[in-house]
Amino acid sequence: MSDKTTHDKDVSFIRALAELLRDNDLTELQVKRDYDENDSLNVRVSRQTHIVTEVMRPQSPLMANAAPAPVHPTAPAAITDPASLPGAVTSPMVGTVYLQAEPGTPAFVSVGQSVKAGDTLLIIEAMKTMNQIPAPHAGTVKRILIEDGAPVEFGAPLMIIE
Repeated sequence: MSDKTTHDKDVSFIRALAELLRDNDLTELQVKRDYDENDSLNVRVSRQTHIVTEVMRPQSPLMANAAPAPVHPTAPAAITDPASLPGAVTSPMVGTVYLQAEPGTPAFVSVGQSVKAGDTLLIIEAMKTMNQIPAPHAGTVKRILIEDGAPVEFGAPLMIIE
């Protein structure tokens, strides 16, 4: 096969991955295509998403009629990416999160609980396989950022352990 034909097929393949990313509302997709022993194509397609968090504060009766302060997406306090927080545990794969071993049993961990490195935090089901996600380090669970049964993407923040 000529280099031109291979190049055209690779471009078509990358376009198809970009469409898959868009159509399934994914943020990242990575694929490795092996042609032979010394020839492969490793493609990572991603898009940026913006997370804007607005903090709602209770209003006093005097403040009820005042206009709310504008939220600026570029302000450091307005954008808080949980994955960038110290102690963030991120998802190593795409799948469905389960916080307990089976329905009706206690969760693996809860907020305020101390964990040791290697303790099971949760399970991610990917391709009909249950993958235990261990604590990367010892600490205390400060926040659980996902719900039981929720879909999760690669790199998504799962919880904060400090």
